[in-house]
Amino acid sequence: MIVLHGYQYSVYLRIVRMVLAEKGVPYSRVEVNPFASDMPKEYLELHPFRRVPTLVHDDYLLYETQAITRYVDEAFPGPSLQPKHARHRGRMTQIVSIIDSYGYLPMVRQVFSQRVFGPRIGRLADEAQVRSGLEGSSRVLAALESIAAPDGPIAGGGEWSLADFHLAPMMAYLTAAPEGEPLVAECGKLAAWWELVRKRTSFRETDPGLPTGEKPIG
Repeated sequence: MIVLHGYQYSVYLRIVRMVLAEKGVPYSRVEVNPFASDMPKEYLELHPFRRVPTLVHDDYLLYETQAITRYVDEAFPGPSLQPKHARHRGRMTQIVSIIDSYGYLPMVRQVFSQRVFGPRIGRLADEAQVRSGLEGSSRVLAALESIAAPDGPIAGGGEWSLADFHLAPMMAYLTAAPEGEPLVAECGKLAAWWELVRKRTSFRETDPGLPTGEKPIG
């Protein structure tokens, strides 16, 4: 039995949920808000760094999104989400690392949180943060465009991989901002990939919607 602890609006929770959906693995979910000041003691015993998500599989506890997705892919039957060819597997790992190291902050925390989330709760956007986020997002998209496969799954080889499902939730939040979609449209390979991945069942079924209350985005 799998129990997935995480925050509804977290891109990292959605990454794991997409991978579980792609593998056809059932699970139950426990909502945890990592921004809450009164985070349950029980959760801190699972994750001492107050982040999400955390996966519990029977008596096995695991946190850190990359560790979770690789474990799910290797521990359960279903389509393999890690390419067999070393070069495609290396590209997958590179793309995931780029997203985590350079993409999350500008795409999610700066562009989406400031431009989309803030106004929904009556908070004015910090335009300096938006500008910085758009500049950073442009650099990330350009880097991804330069290494993306010319068609189909982003890491190449015609195989959908963990790289696709790591990037998709970040792209969803970036393109929710009015300035985000044009940035992606300028990147031919990424734009074609985005049209494909957003139609996948795992993407549609894990859509968290947009917040209606004062809830930070993670």
